[in-house]
Amino acid sequence: MIVKTYCAALSGLDGNIVTIETDASGGIPQLDIVGLPDASVRESRERVRSAVLNSGFDFPPRKLVINLAPADLKKEGSQYDLPIAVSVLAATEQLKVSLDGVMMMGELGLSGELRAVDGVLSSVLCAKANGFKSVIVPKENSGEAALVDGIEVYGAASLAETVLHLSGYGPLQRVKCTAREIFIENQKFDVDFSQVRGQLALRRGVEVATAGGHNVLLIGSPGSGKSMIAQRIPTILPDMTLEEALEVTRIYSVAGELKGGTSIIASRPFRAPHHSASAVSIVGGGAKARPGELSLAHNGVLFLDEFPEYSKSVMEAMRQPLEDKTVTVSRAAATCTYPCNVMLVAAMNPCRCGYYGDGSGRCRCTERDIKSYLGKVSGPMLDRIDIQLEAPSLKYSDLTAEKGESSAEIKKRVNAARKVQQERFKDDGIGCNAQMNAGHIEKYCPLGKEENDLLKNVFDVMGLSARAYSRILKVARTIADLAGREKIEAMDITEAVGYRSLDRKYWN
Repeated sequence: MIVKTYCAALSGLDGNIVTIETDASGGIPQLDIVGLPDASVRESRERVRSAVLNSGFDFPPRKLVINLAPADLKKEGSQYDLPIAVSVLAATEQLKVSLDGVMMMGELGLSGELRAVDGVLSSVLCAKANGFKSVIVPKENSGEAALVDGIEVYGAASLAETVLHLSGYGPLQRVKCTAREIFIENQKFDVDFSQVRGQLALRRGVEVATAGGHNVLLIGSPGSGKSMIAQRIPTILPDMTLEEALEVTRIYSVAGELKGGTSIIASRPFRAPHHSASAVSIVGGGAKARPGELSLAHNGVLFLDEFPEYSKSVMEAMRQPLEDKTVTVSRAAATCTYPCNVMLVAAMNPCRCGYYGDGSGRCRCTERDIKSYLGKVSGPMLDRIDIQLEAPSLKYSDLTAEKGESSAEIKKRVNAARKVQQERFKDDGIGCNAQMNAGHIEKYCPLGKEENDLLKNVFDVMGLSARAYSRILKVARTIADLAGREKIEAMDITEAVGYRSLDRKYWN
């Protein structure tokens, strides 16, 4: 007797339907799994055998052949345990129900308990796209699965519960989505911009960067507040939409980063990898072509502290993804494309000791040391950073000054500017000024004669690249949006140019 059950195999963020065909026949008792399974799938034979017996069912001494179709698609992971076990029970006539329209996934313990697996959200989206009516997942994954509308989701704790549900003797309760409640709970932060003293110019520059989604470089001596300000950027980022949250959650689910029963990533990611991180951990890759920190920071912030200390391979690997907003990981076994629409926030000292240019006379680095240290950040990488901000050393009067604006007050202006951008780009497929291409800049950043003459003079004097020119226009567009101006004015150009001056001070 041949029985079919269904699961999904993941390729990057995309799911592919896998049909588990089980044939029970006479012959020497054995269980064979074919269809390009990896080691974790082949090992499911023993897990399934023990789970079936310990759940109160029989494992008849028959020849069982299990085919995972399509046979040319490699099957990885333990999510096939549950559908394989159910197919064995159906093939041996211990479960007599139709299994069409039902997708199942979950790892089985030897006692028959169901354990959580990765990539459930992408698998459920695949099931919905292919016309499945319901999915059965481990209870721990049920909240994540229920984020998908238009398909029934059931969370089971064991193989026995799954069989009772399928047979109709003990129906499981359908899991409902509670995304809105989770969103509200996650809009709370332990830090606030009001805790930052002084650094008014730095705060202004970060507000502009956040309003337009621009990459930003913070450079200054140790203790000037660079990391403190960077850690507070998530408090002023616009709230995520449900669509953005689902995108991020899919990435975290595939990467196995949904911990502690979390069903949805409801606040914008803030990733801060150590400077010793490898290119693979930042960009993505490995044997299974998993997403890296760039993709885990999608729709949020990637904070790179001690920027020059990152290896050259990391710097070079990031350049193209930062420009394209996607990263393609190619391996012998798979080629996967992940989104990485991030706001890069980099922080660094101006020299190895940290005090070059701060006016205190404490710097003991030689000119050669300074050039060597700054030279670790290449010109092409600097070109991909829209805003450069200097963090001067704080005075005692700064530390004892009154509190500044709160994150909530700044966020109101950021939200207003983003709303203008969303309306502007509603037909262009982008969400903020930093994502504009050459065509968008020509359309949305027209300059008057005064503004054009000003920018031409700056371009000639500073020797800017074409990429720097376009980034100045993008930043100027954001500054005008924050001020509620429809057209870019000379004051917007002037402020935007000021955010491109540090490469001349330090790198020239």
